[in-house]
Amino acid sequence: MTSNQNTPLLLIPGPTPVPDQVLKAINTQPLPHRSAEFSAILNDAIDNLKWLAETQNDCFIFTGSGTLAMEASIVNFINPGDSVLALNIGVFSERLAQIAQGITDNVITLKAESGCAIELDQVELALSQNKNIKAVLITHNETSTAVMQNLPALAKICQKHNALTIVDAITSFAASPVLITEWGLDVVITGSQKALMLPPGLSIIFVSKRAWEYVGKNKNPKFYLDLNKYKKSMLNKTTPFTPNVSLIAGLNVALKLIAENGKEATYDRHLKLRKLVRSLSQKYDFELLVEDESIASPSVTAFKAADRITVSDLRSNLKNNHNIIIADGQNDLKGKIFRVGHMGYMFEADILRLDKALGQILA
Repeated sequence: MTSNQNTPLLLIPGPTPVPDQVLKAINTQPLPHRSAEFSAILNDAIDNLKWLAETQNDCFIFTGSGTLAMEASIVNFINPGDSVLALNIGVFSERLAQIAQGITDNVITLKAESGCAIELDQVELALSQNKNIKAVLITHNETSTAVMQNLPALAKICQKHNALTIVDAITSFAASPVLITEWGLDVVITGSQKALMLPPGLSIIFVSKRAWEYVGKNKNPKFYLDLNKYKKSMLNKTTPFTPNVSLIAGLNVALKLIAENGKEATYDRHLKLRKLVRSLSQKYDFELLVEDESIASPSVTAFKAADRITVSDLRSNLKNNHNIIIADGQNDLKGKIFRVGHMGYMFEADILRLDKALGQILA
């Protein structure tokens, strides 16, 4: 399977290509959001999300981007004055920390070098030295640096120190296992426009029983993001506010496609694509930002800029002459790296198309 040669090939960390079946489900007349028909679709989608995450924890769907879920994961669980440990491995983990800093002044940050994960012993030491840390902010997969952290090991350390785990799984969910119950994760968020194979517009949050205790003690003013409202509405198989009914219909189809393919086969496909993309480094003498394959993202791969061509020229040539879109670096890495996304509705033929284009550009 491959994308249409006449449409741009999105090899970026999101939005990602969308299957025709999902587009068809989205592009139909919307159902009334208070109808029994929509309630059935909503509950199917939530059941399928729980199946994918292998959990029975509460699951809620918001209309909004992944950043909305980030904010929901902070304002419902963190109070002013709470001590929070933030693991900063790039732009999006830094964003999660910035949201927390808007609530509390007590955010302790551990920062890794670009292309590296936070060392487990650093987390152990920080939690041992700061007994009042209430929650740890963890980005599972950081697309700005193409790093994936050892989430089960991090969660185990957090459990040892009775710290709540707040996990950004926006670009790992559906690309790799995120085993919420088995790993003991408390709050997990994800978004629609990544490996779930949808356009932007939906964000999802899973909440453990332990995490609900924190919601009950939370003092932050909130309305749209109030999880209590969502939990109450789900008793009636609905949402507290008007949801994006079209995208939720598409989500249901996307999840069924993953189920038909098999989630293990889906995870395996992402690993094979990672291997194929990383192999381009040797073929074209590009240096990988993440040298250690054990922490290399299954969703995106980052290459350092080469002397013979700038990131800007490479991206322009791919877009204008080959209809392929790749991503620049972000913030301090802008112009220094380029990133190739390979998550969601992506296949070997798509990477071979990139390979062929690179060969022509760099010949």
